[in-house]
Amino acid sequence: MKKTLINYLGLLGIISLLSYTAAVVFSPLAYPGYNWMAQAVSDLSADNAPSNRLWHQLASLYGVCGLVCVMSVCVFVQDTLNRPLRIGIYLFAAMNWVSVVGYTVFPLSEGGMAGASFQDSMHLAVTALVVALSIASLVVIMVGGYRRRACRSLAGWATLALLVMMIGAVGAQVAPKAYFGIPERFSVFAATGFNAVLGVYLFNGFMQKITRI
Repeated sequence: MKKTLINYLGLLGIISLLSYTAAVVFSPLAYPGYNWMAQAVSDLSADNAPSNRLWHQLASLYGVCGLVCVMSVCVFVQDTLNRPLRIGIYLFAAMNWVSVVGYTVFPLSEGGMAGASFQDSMHLAVTALVVALSIASLVVIMVGGYRRRACRSLAGWATLALLVMMIGAVGAQVAPKAYFGIPERFSVFAATGFNAVLGVYLFNGFMQKITRI
C-alpha cells in the first residue's frame, strides 16, 4: 500500500511519546531534591518548580504531536471501523484534548498541591475527567475490537493500556508515600503509549483493510 501524508502523521504519536519521556526523565535534573520514586510527574511542571522551564522545553512536542496524531486517526477511521471502535477512538481523542488544554491552563501551583488553591482543585478536576475518558475510551475500543478478528490486536493493546493504567491507579493508592511516584508513572505513560500505538497503526494503514461492520 502506498503511504499518504495522513499515514506519515501517525509517526507523530511516537514523537509525542519520546518528547514526554524525555521530559519525565531529564526534567528532574533541574529540580534539586526531586525524588521520582515519591513525587508525581506533575510536580515537575508546577508553577513554582525549578524544572518548569526545562519541562516545557522537553515536552514541547508532546501535546501538539499527540493531538495531530490522534486527530489524524479520527479522520482516517471514519466510515471504516465498526461504530464502537470509532466511538472509542473519538473518546480517546477527547481525552487528549482535555489533557493537553486542561493541564496547560491549570498546572499545579506548587509541587504536591501544597497550596490547595482553586488552580490545584481544577488540576484535580482535569485529572478526574482525563481518567474517566481514558477508561471509557479503552473499554469501548475493547468492545468493538474483540468483535472482529482483524481488530483484535488493537483491542489487545487497549486491554494492556487499561491494565497498566489500573495497576498505576491502584498502586498509587496502596503504595507507601515514599514509593508513590513509581505506580503513578504507570498511569501517565499508559495513555501516551496507547496514542503512539494508534499512530503506528495509522502509519501501517491497517484500517484501510477493514470494512465497516
